[in-house]
Amino acid sequence: MPTPTRLALPVACYVVLLVAALQTLVVPVVANIRADLGVSTSAASWVVTANLLAAAVLTPMLGRLGDLYGRRPVMLGVLTVVLLGSVLAATTASLPLLLAGRVAQAASFGLFPLAIGMLREELPPHRLTGAMALVSGMLSVGAGFGLVVTGLLMRHGGDYHQLFWLATVMTAIGLAGAWLLPHRRGAATGTLDWAGAALLGLGLVLLLLPLEEGNGWGWGSARVLGLLAAAVVVLTAFVLFERRVTHPLVSTRMLRHRPIVVANAAGLFFGFSMFAVFLAVSALVQTPPAVAGYGFGASVLAASLVYLLPGTASGVITAPLGGRLVARFGAKATLVIAAALAGAGFAMLAVLHSAAWQVILGALVVNTAVTFGYAALPALLIAHVEPAETGIANSVNSIARSVGMSLGTAFVVTMMTRNPVPGPLPLPREAQFVTVFAVGAALAVITAAAVGRLLPRTPRPHLPEPEVEADEVLL
Repeated sequence: MPTPTRLALPVACYVVLLVAALQTLVVPVVANIRADLGVSTSAASWVVTANLLAAAVLTPMLGRLGDLYGRRPVMLGVLTVVLLGSVLAATTASLPLLLAGRVAQAASFGLFPLAIGMLREELPPHRLTGAMALVSGMLSVGAGFGLVVTGLLMRHGGDYHQLFWLATVMTAIGLAGAWLLPHRRGAATGTLDWAGAALLGLGLVLLLLPLEEGNGWGWGSARVLGLLAAAVVVLTAFVLFERRVTHPLVSTRMLRHRPIVVANAAGLFFGFSMFAVFLAVSALVQTPPAVAGYGFGASVLAASLVYLLPGTASGVITAPLGGRLVARFGAKATLVIAAALAGAGFAMLAVLHSAAWQVILGALVVNTAVTFGYAALPALLIAHVEPAETGIANSVNSIARSVGMSLGTAFVVTMMTRNPVPGPLPLPREAQFVTVFAVGAALAVITAAAVGRLLPRTPRPHLPEPEVEADEVLL
């Protein structure tokens, strides 16, 4: 196997880990940014919101550009933009410039569909399933890495600019790796559907903005309801428009094809699960038991290293295992197993959370479920789309996961701020955490039932079990 081809898997793993790390590095330091820049909490939260909204606009466009012009040049362009955004964020003391840097970093979301498309081009079929599973598992590992590194760098009240310098170094490494990849011509023909991209981007912004800001604006406020209604109108217009375009951004077959619809619904659930367990477990273990009557009074660093790291770091092991499940039983069975595991983990956390090992084990089970789910989704998608649609199909699924993450974040934040325990600190009641975990378990049951009933049965691939050579994965 030529050296550039051998680099495809390790580079794909690394850039996807970078995507997830960039997403979570900033989440724990919003309060630090607010204090340092002297802005309101609402203004500082745009450091997260602007990144997510820009990603919603850019991801489908970048996935389609990769299909049209080849993954390597688009990946190099994305990493260059992310590098410049990281340097800007690391050197500025201005909120507008910081937001500009975060918008540039949002281009990184396009790296996941580009990486999956590259693997489809470079790897033989018998290695593709395992490779995609490993790369998908890096989403969970990278998210945990971002949280842990933030805890380590900020444990003594460090400067949050260090996080952006770290992002700069990590992006430069990814850029060097992507430069060595082989160049292939694009698999798709036609041009980028700019009008469709604009409609989809606008619709997604109108959808995600109220999900991010609903807790502050009020879920029944005119702004939230008006934006959600506008999102429905614009996304409906997008679907109608795509039916009339010769080279649509998203083919109408992709929008109505049942396996793809189910895959996107499952992505929504697993995105919800990942952020719901991150935020809820982190808040639970940091709650002082002397005040609230539950919790462990853990520090931010302990919450990251002791309670969340086992679940995220295990993705290095569980991601290849997820690939073997897909190869042996198929994507449908693996998704059902993943949803059932998530339900078991959430149910355990709802009932048992008085001892540290119970919380660690529950979070581990949910994170393993997310990793299995992420492993199955790309395999399910590429089984039902043409090579020319690989990038856009995975882009749409990435957006579904992002919407799920937004819903998980909004739900947990809403529950944590309702009916607090009386006292000097506004601490949530234990029942709020139980509700979060119980809702997660219920959604897992619904997801498992929907996948089992609606996803058509596909024959098990007659291929050797996927292999991932250890010396090809450079993490």
